Amino acid sequence: MAAQSPQLAAPRSRFVVVGGGIAGVTCAERLATEFPSDDILLVTSSPLIKAVTNFKQVSRTLEEFDVEEQASNILEKRYPNIKVIQSGVKQLKSEEHEFQKHLARAKRITIVGNGGIALELVYEIEGCEVIWAIKDKAIGNTFFDAGAAEFLIPKLSAVKPEPRIACKRTKYTAAGGVPGSKIEQSAAANPGEIGSALGPDWHEGLCFKGAKELSHKVHIESLCEVKKIYLQEEFQQSEKVSLAFPRVQLDERNAEMDEERWPVYVELTSGKIYGCDFIVSATGVIPNVQPFLDGNNFVLGKDGGLSVDKYMHTSLPDIYAAGDICTTSWEPSPVWQQMRLWTQARQMGWYAAKCMAADTLGEPTDMDFCFELFAHVTKFFNYKVVLLGKYNAQGLGSDHELMLRCTKGQEFVKVVMQNGRMLGAVLIGETDLEETFENLILNQMDLSRYGEDLLDPRIDIEDYFD
Repeated sequence: MAAQSPQLAAPRSRFVVVGGGIAGVTCAERLATEFPSDDILLVTSSPLIKAVTNFKQVSRTLEEFDVEEQASNILEKRYPNIKVIQSGVKQLKSEEHEFQKHLARAKRITIVGNGGIALELVYEIEGCEVIWAIKDKAIGNTFFDAGAAEFLIPKLSAVKPEPRIACKRTKYTAAGGVPGSKIEQSAAANPGEIGSALGPDWHEGLCFKGAKELSHKVHIESLCEVKKIYLQEEFQQSEKVSLAFPRVQLDERNAEMDEERWPVYVELTSGKIYGCDFIVSATGVIPNVQPFLDGNNFVLGKDGGLSVDKYMHTSLPDIYAAGDICTTSWEPSPVWQQMRLWTQARQMGWYAAKCMAADTLGEPTDMDFCFELFAHVTKFFNYKVVLLGKYNAQGLGSDHELMLRCTKGQEFVKVVMQNGRMLGAVLIGETDLEETFENLILNQMDLSRYGEDLLDPRIDIEDYFD
């Protein structure tokens, strides 16, 4: 979230940016460049900030970058006119990796959630039984339909071919109650703790090895949520029965009872109970607006974020918002939608700073091109994944069609068509189709005459539409 405040008391500054996540830091960096003679205040509750590194513009809308966790004084050295104000952190433990220590002793864990963090975590963990509880019918429901999910499933039991590459960047861990910009927990944390975005490469260089000598061993419990969590003594008193890790897909009558005693037990809404060493909450993102509502009459969006117009203004004068805390209220492009991802956090932070600078200088501002097309590139299950436009036919109704191309273990290509025009695409694997499909979606070319040839692997589609 960013705020322009000409009357800030002690210290004084023309611009104040609140939040040390991707959006806030990107916003502060751009303002520092635009106004080199002014102090830019960045207020963050953590000693760590999220900095974008190795930025690469893949195409007009697709971006690739790393998110590096840095000490805040590094940002101040890079931009002398940025002043970081920190509060709320009790202790910094730069060498203690709590999640890895717990996992190293674990024989079984439960992961709850079906978004990006859960997908990455389930794939990375080895040497440990994993109970994966999802509320949807298929994995990765945030990003994939059932067909794409089915393409990914074999990776859960496959041996990873590549060696683990150690991360050369410094890793930090902040301990204690830390108010931040959103909730996105990758490990069992104290209830109510809030932290900043993990970033796209949060798991690089970390050891996800459990106590058992085995590779992937994942059991998926679909169409369920967590009903109750028991500590060991409480569970023993309940006289309920927990299940052993399923050796095969057994029906309810043949489910085996678990004789081992576990530190914690999770009861699912399906009625099943599993014991485990610890539980991982990877249930997504919510806007952390509460600290800003006291005494302020902000207009909120439907999902609880601070409502912003197309210039990132909130409902209060001189207050802007960007990233996870905001909810866009303008009429979007037909092929763009808001999702709380690190790519949009960077884009929004950069654009918010542009709007703040333009308002300060009395200059006009054009809507940034990044809002023309939803575009996100990431990696799941060691596959490159590109999402474009209405990749899951969001809001298109029933009058659309899907075209698919799948080569098992290599690539999965899905395009969303409506009235002969491409409106979205999912690309899994090294397809090299992202730039071509991006142009076809943006240009809205009538592709009716190409029919199924559009995805014919024998046709070089890049040259076809060059």
